[in-house]
Amino acid sequence: QVQLVESGGGLVQAGGSLRLSCAASGSILSIDRMGWYRQAPGEQRELVATITSDGSTNYDISVKGRFTISRDNAKNTVYLQMNSLKPEDTAVYYCNTNRVQVSGSVWKFGVWGQGTQVTVSS
Repeated sequence: QVQLVESGGGLVQAGGSLRLSCAASGSILSIDRMGWYRQAPGEQRELVATITSDGSTNYDISVKGRFTISRDNAKNTVYLQMNSLKPEDTAVYYCNTNRVQVSGSVWKFGVWGQGTQVTVSS
């Protein structure tokens, strides 16, 4: 089974930085688009940033200019560098891929990590 495991969350003060990592493991031949999503208490999950297999990125307007998404295909890992953090960035951050190639023409869709807590204090 393909698994995504996030790490790097924690408690930081406003203006600080964190770097999140998400490593995919299992029977993986390739990974399509990867992304980071977040969910604050009482709110729905929202997109933060995505990155395609060849490196094209997309950011939510709320984080553009502050966050940077990147990936290392050799390590099946996606990162989220978060700078100039604000209290409103507080949420559980989830790693996601739209699809993973597990063998031949077989793909697994919609894989999510367990989430990592990011808390930004004033």
